[in-house]
Amino acid sequence: MQMAPQMGYDRAITVFSPDGRLFQVEYAREAVKRGTTAVGIKAAEGVVLLVDKRITSRLVEAESIEKIFQIDDHIGAATSGLVADARALIDRARVEAQINRVSYDEPIGVEVISKKICDHKQTYTQYGGVRPYGTALLIAGVDDHKPRLFETDPSGALLEYKATAIGAGRNAVVEVFEADYKEDMDIEASILLGMEALYKASEGKFDAATIEVGVVTLKDRHFRKLVPEEVEKYVEQVIVKHGSAEEEE
Repeated sequence: MQMAPQMGYDRAITVFSPDGRLFQVEYAREAVKRGTTAVGIKAAEGVVLLVDKRITSRLVEAESIEKIFQIDDHIGAATSGLVADARALIDRARVEAQINRVSYDEPIGVEVISKKICDHKQTYTQYGGVRPYGTALLIAGVDDHKPRLFETDPSGALLEYKATAIGAGRNAVVEVFEADYKEDMDIEASILLGMEALYKASEGKFDAATIEVGVVTLKDRHFRKLVPEEVEKYVEQVIVKHGSAEEEE
């Protein structure tokens, strides 16, 4: 029985197809596209991360699903794709951050940790017997003088953004950002813009219980997740805004 031409390249992660594609890496990207929507926005004085956890059953405790993680005092990450893969990468990033503190007695740079994670992800596209990580990370933090926001791809590619998204609702979110993002926005305006984008991506299926928000500012240099009461305040503003718009129509 003769294999279909694609199948040989499909099964061997390290083998390029004749048109220069690594199919397993492309499949890993598809896993990210099917994941929950995660959003990152760089503000004038910090960075904001937001995730819609998309709870599929009312029997699930929303608090048990974690999509935003703290890596170091000044760095956090939002994930989309395979949750277990993301957790393994977050654990690795935390170890790298602590190694840097012990070795150099200073916090690790946001770009440095992002590159280390991407270098690790890239090795899983190059050697046999392994598969790529089926997850993407938005890594946000502050360096000495400015906020930083990076996206890591399953291939190991790294890009820095002013505002971006990963996961199922990426296109809808980016559309909102292209229209409304401003570099001089404060943290509160950035959170509201992120909420607006998630509202569009979720087509109005919006619940404060499923939204996670993480913030780090240049002033206090400490990444923290907003408590449910704070998240609810922002969600209500977006819902009220759209409710008023519908009534006017």
